[in-house]
Amino acid sequence: MGDLLKGISSFRGAVFPNQSALYRKLAREGQQPQALMISCADSRVMPETITQAGPGDLFVCRNAGNIVPPFSTLNGGVSSAIEYAILALGVSDIVVCGHSDCGAMKGLCHPELLEPMPNVAAWLRHSHAAYSIVCRAYPDDLSESDRVRAVAMENVVVQLDHLKTHPSVAAKLATSEITLHGWFFDIETGEVQVYDGAKATFTVPQEGEPLPVAVTGRDRPHVMPQIAAMLAAE
Repeated sequence: MGDLLKGISSFRGAVFPNQSALYRKLAREGQQPQALMISCADSRVMPETITQAGPGDLFVCRNAGNIVPPFSTLNGGVSSAIEYAILALGVSDIVVCGHSDCGAMKGLCHPELLEPMPNVAAWLRHSHAAYSIVCRAYPDDLSESDRVRAVAMENVVVQLDHLKTHPSVAAKLATSEITLHGWFFDIETGEVQVYDGAKATFTVPQEGEPLPVAVTGRDRPHVMPQIAAMLAAE
C-alpha cells in the first residue's frame, strides 16, 4: 500500500497539474469514451497503457477471463456495463481483449486448480466452449503453453458471440451503428493481434492499413426488407 500511496502523491504533484484542464472539462461535460473495452482483470493487462489512451477515452470493464456472459434476465456487472456504454454513452465500438498466460484459461485446462474456488469455476462456465473447441479441433500434441494460448484466443471469439446476444448490441448491429472487435495481447512481446471476422483468424494490424474487425452491422443479414415486401404484398 505504501507504493500505491506514493503513486497517488506523484499523480497529484506531477501528472495531474499537466492535465488539470482536461479533467476539469471531463468533470464539467461528462465522459464521451471512444469505445468499451472488456478485458481481463490480470494485473499485467492494462487497457489504457496498451492503447495509450488518456482520461475519458475508454470505458473499461475488467473481469477474470475477459468474459461476456450471454444475456439473461439476471442482472450482472458486465451486462450492465455493456448496456450503459451503448445506451447512455453512445459508444460505437466494443473490444473484447484476451491475453497470453491467462490464469483463467489455465483453470479451464486444469479444473483441479479450481476446486478451492467454486465461484471462479462457475464463472468460467461461460468459456467452456473455447476449451471444447481446442480439445476437439486442435492437435493433441500441443505444448501446455500453446494449449493455454489457443484456449485464450478461442475464448475471445466465444465472448464476441455472447456479446451479440445482448439486446442493446443486437439492435445496434441491426442498424449498423456498432462494430465489435476481438484483440489478443501478448504480455511477453507487447504485440496485439486483432481478430479478422471475414477470415476467421487473428492478424497483426499494419500501420496505415484498415483495422480488421470481428463483426459489423453490415456483416449481419436481417429480414427487414423481406418483412417489408411481405407487408406490401398483403
